[in-house]
This record gives sequence, structure tokens and C-alpha cells, in this order.
Amino acid sequence: MQIAMLSTLILLGIFLLVSLYIITKTLKERLIPNPHLPPGSLGWPLIGETLNYLGTCLAGRPDWFLRDRMEKHDPQVFKTSLFGETLAVFCGPAGNKFLFSNENKLVNLWWPRSVKKLLKSSLVNVAGDEAKRIRRILLTFLDPDALKRYIERMDLVTQHHISTLWEGKEEVKVHPTVNLYTFELSCRLFISIDDPLHISKLAHHFDVFLKGVIHFPINIPGTRFYRASKAADAIKEELRLISRRRRAALDMKMASPTQDLLSHLLVTSDASGKFLSETEIVDNILLLLFASHDTTTSVITCVMKYLAELPEVYQTVLREQIDIAKSKEPGELLKWEDIQKMRYSWNVVSEILRLMPPVRGAFREAIVDFTYAGYTIPKGWKVYWSPMTTSKDPTLFPNAEQFDASRYDGAGPAPYSYVPFGGGPRICLGKEYARPQILVFLHNIVKRFKWDLLIPDEKVPYDPMPAPSQGLPIRLRPSA
Repeated sequence: MQIAMLSTLILLGIFLLVSLYIITKTLKERLIPNPHLPPGSLGWPLIGETLNYLGTCLAGRPDWFLRDRMEKHDPQVFKTSLFGETLAVFCGPAGNKFLFSNENKLVNLWWPRSVKKLLKSSLVNVAGDEAKRIRRILLTFLDPDALKRYIERMDLVTQHHISTLWEGKEEVKVHPTVNLYTFELSCRLFISIDDPLHISKLAHHFDVFLKGVIHFPINIPGTRFYRASKAADAIKEELRLISRRRRAALDMKMASPTQDLLSHLLVTSDASGKFLSETEIVDNILLLLFASHDTTTSVITCVMKYLAELPEVYQTVLREQIDIAKSKEPGELLKWEDIQKMRYSWNVVSEILRLMPPVRGAFREAIVDFTYAGYTIPKGWKVYWSPMTTSKDPTLFPNAEQFDASRYDGAGPAPYSYVPFGGGPRICLGKEYARPQILVFLHNIVKRFKWDLLIPDEKVPYDPMPAPSQGLPIRLRPSA
């Protein structure tokens, strides 16, 4: 009892010291204003404008927070305080271009302390040459040439998922069901786990982990971050065991070097012949599970929602997918060439990524003092960009609140106005992986079903990514 009480007091003391530091830092910035800093409000001490921001996220419109401050302060850049950090928020195509073009020159990737603590030695926590080294190794598995060999396996997993959890059902909750699909697919392609019970156990830990990835890093029992830390430890321990068994299997020629992502990371070195450490492999697999799972779940769920609401769009997608199916022999699986034919379907997905981007934005840190739009951004300041500062701007996207898949015909949107995957050297690692993952699912689901929303006006809050509040229940009907 005394030890537990002492531990609690120590944690409370650490929390108070951190809080005092943040409050002192915030008060200093308030009491000694710098006229050259971007305009804006830092909100309340410690919590800043976090509650306002989370409120718009839970309302399903985080873009309201951004647009309001762009109108109130400056449409190019403004300052705010979120999750205990003072941020300069860069806005519009010019802001996106500036940040994407100045990676490793003026800014480096940065994430809140919660992300750094949970994804320790992964790509999100390294910069410069070390980031380039790890990124090159990961991309040799995730680039289009490498992904071609996995399309048939994606198709098999998708067909099995639909026949098991969709066929014969009158009603399905889309979000939790798709959540199982995306996690199962990543487990099979990344670490070759096929056992449903094993996948279910990891999925439970992963759901807890996701809820605390971007949160106040208060490691006290009962907080989201504390639960996420415990879940991350459990996942990493399991990945370590799997990695050691796989290394032994590779040594004995009982596993293939191209079997999955894990084998790839174990046998691939950088230009100097250096391999990733076990810790780097585990942390980067956890990162890719994070990046490929919840984001894709959100996108597929939103695609299902819009296709139910827009029957003419559904019919055009269906015709495209039926034409592809007719070009195949009975039982023949999808190939990379088939994915390239799904142009309209990908336009539909692209428009949904514009209207409801799964990732609200990303962070950078100023590594030197620099000037932008006439304002000084001091070294050490955190910088934030969001696809939502452009995605619903009517000057960039006419009738911006309306669905229009034709926006992506021809040359498509103006440069740096459509950035759901980011851009520059830090463009999303999983961009090429997400495209076939989504399209293979879409191909298989529309061939079999039409569906109706059981809650037509269901809210879609961001927590941390867009997910219908009731799971998007639908009623299934045969497509033909």
C-alpha cells in the first residue's frame, strides 16, 4: 500500500512539474508578446484551445476550428495552443508547399510526446539521414512494384472476410466489421498471422492503443495514455516473439524472404549493409499497423456511407467493377492491372478523402528561426498543417460541400490543394498500399450487395479519425 501511494505521489509530482513548466512557458508568451509572431490566441493556460478543437472534432467538423481562426487571424498562418504545445498553423496551398519543400531545411517531422513515447524508434521519431535510411527500407516493400505480388492475396483475404461476416446477413455494422477486415489484412501481409483468435487478441490491444496515441501523455492509471502504453507494450512483446521465431525460420530456410513485411525487414539492409535492430523492426511494424489500419477503416466506412446516399454514384462504380469482373476467368483473382482500371472508383474514394480526410494533419518543428508570410517562426516552435485548410475552400473546390468525383479528371485539383496523404519527403508511407486495399474491398462488396443506411443522419465524429457514432448499421440487399 505504501509503495503504491509513493508511486502515485511521484507521478503526481511529475505531472505538477510538467504542468508548471507549460504554464510558465505559456504565461511568458502572453506577457511578453512578440509583434513578429503569427496572430492568434493561446487560449487557457495548460489546455490552450484544446477543448475547442476537440469539440469541433466530436461534432465531425474539425475544419470549423481551422476556418474560424483563418478568418479571425490570418488565412496564411496563425498561432494556437493544443495538447500543451504552442503551434503555428500553416494554411492553404502556399503553406502546404512551404512545409513540404523545406523538410530537413527549416523544419523536421515532429509529433506530440504521446506519439514519441508509444512509437519510440519508428520512422516518426527520427529525422535527417536516419529517417531516409529507414524510409528507403520500408518503401521497398510498400512501393507499387513490390505490392503487385500481393494483390491476389488481398483479393483472397477480402473474399473470405465478406463470405464470413457479410454473406447471409440482413444487417451489418460497417465500421467495426471493416475494422476487423483492415486489421486482418495488415496482420496477414505484414506478419503472416492467419489465426482468427490471434488476430482478435492483437486487435483488442490495438483498439486501446489507438485511443491514446494522440493525447495528453499522462501515464497515470485510468488515463487513455496509460491504457495505450500498456496495450503498446503487449503488442510489441508479441511482435518480438514473432520476429525471433521468423528469424530462426529464415535461418533454417523454412520461411521466404518475400513472405511479408517482417521477412523483408529482417533480410533487407541499407546501402552500407546495416540492418534494422529488433526494436526498430518492432516499432516500425507497429507504426505501419497504425498507419494502415484505422485510416483505411475510416475511408472504407465513409465510402460505404456515401455510396448508400448517392445511388447514381453507386451504379457507376458497380458498372466499372462488373466490367472488370467480366474480363476475368471464373475464379481468377484480381491483379495489379485490374486495379489500374478502377479509375472512376478511385475518383470516388479521392472525393471522399477530400470531404472527410481520415488524418486531420501532421506536425513539424522549426529547426532554425525563419520567416513566413511576414511573421517570425522561432526555432523550436511546433508547426501544424492540415488538409482541411484547403479541402473545403470554395476558391479551390467550387461547391466545396458537394460530392463531385469529376474533380479528379484531367489535371485534377490545383497543386498543394489536395493533400490527404501529405507531400514532400514525408508523404504518407502507406499511400500506395491504401489504394489497392480500398479498391479490392470495393470491387468485392459492390458486386455482391446494395445497402441502405439504417440511421440516415448518423453523426461522424473524429476520435481520432472519422467514425460513425453508431458504427454505420446498414441493411444489405443483393446487388443484382
